Amino acid sequence: MAEIVLTTLNAKYIHTAFGLRYLLANLGPLHPRARLAEFDINQRPLEIAEAILAHELRIVGFGVYIWNVAPTTEIVATIKRLRPDITVILGGPEVSYETEQQPVAQLADYVITGEADLKFAEVCRALLEDGSRGRSPHQLPKIIPADPPELAQVAMPYDFYTADDIAHRILYVEASRGCPFSCEFCLSSLDIPVRQFPLPQFLAQLQRLLDRGATRFKFVDRTFNLNPQTGKAILEFLLARCRPGHFYHFEIVPDRLPAEFLEITARFPAGTLQFEVGIQTFNEEVAARIQRRQDYRKLEDNLRFLRRETSAHIHADLIFGLPGESLESFADGFDRLVALGPQEIQVGILKRLRGVPIVRHDAEWQMVYNPNPPYEILQNKLVNFVTLQKVRRFARYWDLVGNSGNFTESTPLIWSSVGRDSRRAEAENESRLAGTLAPPSPFYSFLRFSDWLFARVGRTDSIALVRLMQLLFEYLTGELKLDTATVAGALARDYRRLQRPDLPGFLKEHLPAENKPTATQRPKSLKPGVQLTRKV
Repeated sequence: MAEIVLTTLNAKYIHTAFGLRYLLANLGPLHPRARLAEFDINQRPLEIAEAILAHELRIVGFGVYIWNVAPTTEIVATIKRLRPDITVILGGPEVSYETEQQPVAQLADYVITGEADLKFAEVCRALLEDGSRGRSPHQLPKIIPADPPELAQVAMPYDFYTADDIAHRILYVEASRGCPFSCEFCLSSLDIPVRQFPLPQFLAQLQRLLDRGATRFKFVDRTFNLNPQTGKAILEFLLARCRPGHFYHFEIVPDRLPAEFLEITARFPAGTLQFEVGIQTFNEEVAARIQRRQDYRKLEDNLRFLRRETSAHIHADLIFGLPGESLESFADGFDRLVALGPQEIQVGILKRLRGVPIVRHDAEWQMVYNPNPPYEILQNKLVNFVTLQKVRRFARYWDLVGNSGNFTESTPLIWSSVGRDSRRAEAENESRLAGTLAPPSPFYSFLRFSDWLFARVGRTDSIALVRLMQLLFEYLTGELKLDTATVAGALARDYRRLQRPDLPGFLKEHLPAENKPTATQRPKSLKPGVQLTRKV
């Protein structure tokens, strides 16, 4: 039985605890006395506590994150009530800042702040050695800071992915740590400087994973392409070994893509690359206020190249609620991004993460945040609570409709005049040509749909696919007065693209026999891609 248990609650079973594997890999002589125990947030806290206490342990280390801090607090409280002799050590981004005021930190014996790869083993050695000699380790402070380690000294964790992990779960890898930027909403702005793992050793570890049958990798580097030569070397390594079924996810800085980086990207086969592109805002004044630096012209040029010349799946991020960003400003940015054609647009709500410097704007912009995880903004000077609730629902429905890949041809109809009553469409086109009517706004058009949908169903989850199709059909034909056959044809082609066996009955009755869809038809403006993970 293990004396040291490393544990956390993952957001989903498919995720793996990357940080805990680093701790396990760097325990040195203590490794035989340790065990990894992973759970997820859908499991009951009492049952998790029971499973942890089944070990004859002396130390339990918890990885604490924004998505699991509430149930982790309950589990730690249960363990300390039942077994106060067990030493509880916490680590992770959620407890690395503003530590003293957190209930979970008050319950624990020790909290290691920062990168604990090497520090955790050091603390465990002190605790176990003193305990074996009958001494109390009171010389250790409760809050133990860990300086960023030299990455060449850190043992890589990849051998601790099991065969089951490789077969069924996401494998996280990293070639670097840190971020050179100072975006005030992001914890990575506190993680300076950028440090690289030795490239030959890292590539050797990737090769070992590939040899074991690994096919899907998520790079967690905050700025994968910061060093273009290193990024290009990794891409060339993966391209040379790319096989059907392989998939690689990277987070990139969109305005820093030199020609040689783009060229290698264009050589990857379809379905293998996904780029997560953090844009966050197109409002340059807001970007400057939160210390976000990006060249919007280069950003747009690079996104156009990626969509036009490569098969990479683009997942682009925007954040609503930033200080100084109005609903109108955000709508302009969303529409601008839709025009660039990424397959996914993640609409995130601003979170007040612990330790981030964005709090300096709280007074001026009247920022009001939820005190409970995930600490999302409730209102600010320019956006009231009711509007924020509308955008929250917008984000959820956009995931279900715009991002899901289920409605790639139908979604653009929400802001299109195609198939409208001919006299109405002709009048609208004449007004646009005269400069008195702007093109339909994707943001405001979808917001209208979102408001209508919530009024109909009163929820943002557990909507079955066919039911959602029926509602979209009803909205497009009833509210927007689009041509019934046009809408039915688009929805039918979307449905057939999902390789479903038969069309729902409500579509069949509106679909002319001569216009039956084929599974090979695909829209040009949007195309489905592989989706790996979503940011909390």
